[in-house]
Amino acid sequence: MPRKQRIALVTGANKGIGFEVVRQLAREGFRVFLGARNQDAGRAAAEKLNREGAKEGYSEVTFIEIDIAQPESIQRAASEFSQESDRLDALINNAGILSDDDKNILTITPELFESTLLTNTLGALLVAQAFVPFLQKSEAPRIVNVSSGGGQLTDGADGWAPTYCISKTALNGVTVQLAAALPKFAVNSVCPGWVRTEMGGAGATRSVAEGATGIVWLAAEAPQDQSGKFFRDRKVIAW
Repeated sequence: MPRKQRIALVTGANKGIGFEVVRQLAREGFRVFLGARNQDAGRAAAEKLNREGAKEGYSEVTFIEIDIAQPESIQRAASEFSQESDRLDALINNAGILSDDDKNILTITPELFESTLLTNTLGALLVAQAFVPFLQKSEAPRIVNVSSGGGQLTDGADGWAPTYCISKTALNGVTVQLAAALPKFAVNSVCPGWVRTEMGGAGATRSVAEGATGIVWLAAEAPQDQSGKFFRDRKVIAW
């Protein structure tokens, strides 16, 4: 009996690491839903990948509008997804923000703190909650939360982007709680490294393709019994 085509959803995927994760998963044979909050940017990204896919022979990419900072947008996206599929095999919570004003823990405003955690931490949790019913219909459901080494408590902080780092520490906490609540799932977080994106800057040490590979591995190939872990370069690291 032929294997069902696997289905993935990637949030924050119109550019950067998320866009490359979509591309790599499509090349792996997944049908990928490219999530983005901006309709024009998301549709353009999906169309670009579909043009590439037509030439290279890889799978279809479908745009889905989702703003993970807006609970109603998440629910609309889940409803829209249900019109396309009743099953999801891999959810990649990639969307995240880093404010230019996130420089000093002593001067962080309540508004910046709340907006960062709303997107980077609570947003990922709400997306997981909304899409768990689809993931439960998969033979090997996976959730991958894109975190950061900046969120590690091990060895302490260096003061860089404190609110962003706190949000990623909290995201790792969400990851282990989801893993405990979903024992048949593989739920993990991952540090892609310092990647040359708008967020990472031109001086970063890794290409977008290099940053995406560990995420794709967790979504597609990693052992299903590995859950509640924090990975970098396919290895479990402390957080």
